[in-house]
Amino acid sequence: MSPRKIEETERALSRPATISDVARLAGVSVGTASKALNGRGSLREETRRRVRLAADELGFQPNSAALTLNSGRTYTVGMITTDTIGRFSIPLMTGVEDALGAGRMSVFLCDARDDPIREQYYLRTLLSRRVDGIIVTGRRTEARAPIGTDLPVPVVYAFISSTDPHDCSVVPDETGGARKAVDHLLALGRTRIAHITGPERHHSARVRADATTARLAEEGLGLVGAPMFGEWSEAWGRQAAGILMGAPDRFDAVFCGSDQIARGVADALRAAGRRVPDDVALVGFDNWEVMTLACQPALTSVDMELEHLGRTAANLLLTAINGEPAPGRHLNPCRLVVRDSTAVPVDLD
Repeated sequence: MSPRKIEETERALSRPATISDVARLAGVSVGTASKALNGRGSLREETRRRVRLAADELGFQPNSAALTLNSGRTYTVGMITTDTIGRFSIPLMTGVEDALGAGRMSVFLCDARDDPIREQYYLRTLLSRRVDGIIVTGRRTEARAPIGTDLPVPVVYAFISSTDPHDCSVVPDETGGARKAVDHLLALGRTRIAHITGPERHHSARVRADATTARLAEEGLGLVGAPMFGEWSEAWGRQAAGILMGAPDRFDAVFCGSDQIARGVADALRAAGRRVPDDVALVGFDNWEVMTLACQPALTSVDMELEHLGRTAANLLLTAINGEPAPGRHLNPCRLVVRDSTAVPVDLD
């Protein structure tokens, strides 16, 4: 570096660097430096690189207000949720922030508490703050009515979906997750599989039960009894396990629609002297570690990969903000996490 450049660098480092300092050090105009740092304009890659190196050397931090004025963006995103417990929205938001944080974007989280009036209030508030986009989420995967029509910013639905096919929705592939659970049990040689799940009115309970039944049918097998619909609770798991053990049909595995149900089933089987996994293999759904690791033995479970789902939703929102929307329903793959509750079975014959 020339003595003049060194002098300029030292002078700039004595105070916060400006875009003029960066331009001077890089040997370009202020306009060119601004375009290079903001990713705009038709510049040679070598010029962009030189400007970025100068900015790094000076420790230049762009002024957020100036960025907003220049680009028309606020670098903020709103997130409206109805999941008051945070069971699903917290890991999802972690994924959203991971994706948006790389672009120095902030997230405003609004809890609508299943109240349509509160939800519309938050929508108006976020729009008045000129957010660049909105993510809508909740605690159930079934489709909901759009949060609004003809909105001035793009909206992505995450975990839940919109009933409007023109909207962008990212949802867990619950069918694929249930099939992975059944495939795992079949690979272990289990063929007498029961299914205990939540309320039949609940979208996730129906999807998981239908996928379980269909996958077994593909192998020429049927469930032990019919799908057992009840509540998302340990108490229902214990009750349903008691009903199963009192029925004449023998079973060597139980796939549950949630980890809470599965933990209740594990308690009931243990109390009855049925060993897990030796006598009965057990699989849950959600991979909620509060339940899976406290279960005895530790529970094999289907993970909906909510952080990944959040990152996907955030990336789709970013592309929509940049003028490339991706309408439709996007499936986020599930993952099977194998623990001690599944193993090679004993011979029941």
